[in-house]
Amino acid sequence: QVQLVESGGGLVQAGGSLRLSCKVSGSIFGANTMGWYRQAPGKERELVATVTGGGYTNYADSVKGRFTVSRDNAKNTVNLQMNSLRAEDTAVYYCNVRQIFIGNNYWGQGTQVTVSS
Repeated sequence: QVQLVESGGGLVQAGGSLRLSCKVSGSIFGANTMGWYRQAPGKERELVATVTGGGYTNYADSVKGRFTVSRDNAKNTVNLQMNSLRAEDTAVYYCNVRQIFIGNNYWGQGTQVTVSS
């Protein structure tokens, strides 16, 4: 079965950096997009950044220039380097894998990122 496990969250001061990692276990067949979403209390889950198997990336406007998403297919991981963090970045961050033709979504359990102002 497919399992996603995030790590790297924590408490950081504004202006600091964190690196999130997601380990994917199990087989995922076909074209897929890997990436990160986040959800703050009282708000809807939103896209942060995604990357396709071919290297195409997509970022939320609020994180462009500050966050970098990458994937290592050999290690079955997807990472999110977060720099210049702001209080508005505080949220639970979820790893996601989407099978674009099959239509399946897989989610990690989430990791808390808290940015103090």
